[in-house]
Amino acid sequence: MPSAGDPSQEGVVEGGLALLQGLELGEQPTVDWDWISRNFGDEILPALIGHVYLSFISVAIALAIALPVGIFVSRYRKAYPPVTFVTGLLFAIPSLAFFALLVTIPGVGVGPFPVIVALVAYSLLVLIRNVVAGIDSVPAETIDAARGMGLTKRQILFGVEIPLALPVIVAGIRIATVTIIGIATIGAYIAAGGLGVLIFQGISQDFPTKIIVGAALATLLAILADVTLLRFQRLFSPWTRRAGRA
Repeated sequence: MPSAGDPSQEGVVEGGLALLQGLELGEQPTVDWDWISRNFGDEILPALIGHVYLSFISVAIALAIALPVGIFVSRYRKAYPPVTFVTGLLFAIPSLAFFALLVTIPGVGVGPFPVIVALVAYSLLVLIRNVVAGIDSVPAETIDAARGMGLTKRQILFGVEIPLALPVIVAGIRIATVTIIGIATIGAYIAAGGLGVLIFQGISQDFPTKIIVGAALATLLAILADVTLLRFQRLFSPWTRRAGRA
């Protein structure tokens, strides 16, 4: 981590102040389209791919943890308060402070790993809560009917409860995904890559084009991910569309 007197950190601060001063004087930031065309393959595309990698891996790991934990605490309610308490504490840690704490752990260092760990931790609270809320939303008479048909507990879970809970679970995944895409930009501060690299470089170099490109792509990526997950939810839970039309 850079120290208080690190020239790179001072450059970031000075660049940010210069940009703000320019905005206050009425100077509109311009987009250098020539720079974008010349550097799309060398800088912009790798940053975008790196951001997608950080976000996708983090969401996948968080969901792999949250789904079984959510199912477990929905069955054993005494475990729900301590689980949400711990995940709530993790969610409350400021992102930059979380990154700083992780890189001080021996053997961790800077790079994508501590950022992925932090992003997974930030996602667990909302994912676990939505898994539990989704399972709780399944009507008791539906479960009783499944039992009456001779279905086992496992069959009821995977054939009845999870499919009916899918809209609520996917809603949690959408929130977690958009949150992860946003926080991942800060990961560039500890050499994790992603679109945050363009934003930080743009600030330090007083080059608004990089800032605009990085911020715009991060925003578009979050919107695209949210719309894709919403379409996935509607595709695999068609009864919600019929209920909405009714």
